Amino acid sequence: MSRKILIVDDEREIAELIEIYLKNEGYETVLAADGEQALERFSEQRIDLIVLDIMMPRMDGLEFCRRLRKEYEVPILMVSAKAEDMDKIMGLMTGADDYLVKPFNPLELTARVRSLLRRSYQYKAEPVENRGEHELRLGGLTIDKTSHTAQADGKPLNLTSTEFGILHLLASHPGRVFSAEDIFQQVWKEKYFESNNTVMVHISKLRDKLEQELGDKLIITVWGVGYKIEG
Repeated sequence: MSRKILIVDDEREIAELIEIYLKNEGYETVLAADGEQALERFSEQRIDLIVLDIMMPRMDGLEFCRRLRKEYEVPILMVSAKAEDMDKIMGLMTGADDYLVKPFNPLELTARVRSLLRRSYQYKAEPVENRGEHELRLGGLTIDKTSHTAQADGKPLNLTSTEFGILHLLASHPGRVFSAEDIFQQVWKEKYFESNNTVMVHISKLRDKLEQELGDKLIITVWGVGYKIEG
């Protein structure tokens, strides 16, 4: 089944250029010129991934992302000319799974899209043979690899695919410390760059969600080394 990607950008030429790149990779595409139109498009059809600009009229990308994340976990790749670290952090904290700076190499764009789709849907494609074999339990936390879901004291955790990937990695190896580089390479499946703060931002959001539901941040920072979950 072909994946359908929503491209949200008020600059028509850029949106159509992204559309060409993605169609060449075999994806279906839908275009929207701002956040309000994107919400309409999203409500009308099944969308598997969103490529989202930040600076747009009527409703910008950050507000769109906030509204969507209240209900949906669809993967979001932010694409913006804003290249400062704080802009990237803001985008990721708002709910984006990844952030790409304009101008970008089309090969990098399609690689990021493939990576996000793989992380988001690979577990859901697995047949359910024995549910118990795919579950991890740590205290009140239950993680199901097959359905790509997690529960805190029986209540579903609203996690993005990236947050789930990090949680599953750490929970699969209780007590083991993973560096930011280890986490990035195993969850993102890409080369890690030293100045990359993406892992830190996603860990922060994941901790907040765990603390809200469990009363415990669960993920421990080992300063100068990395992150772990105690068994």
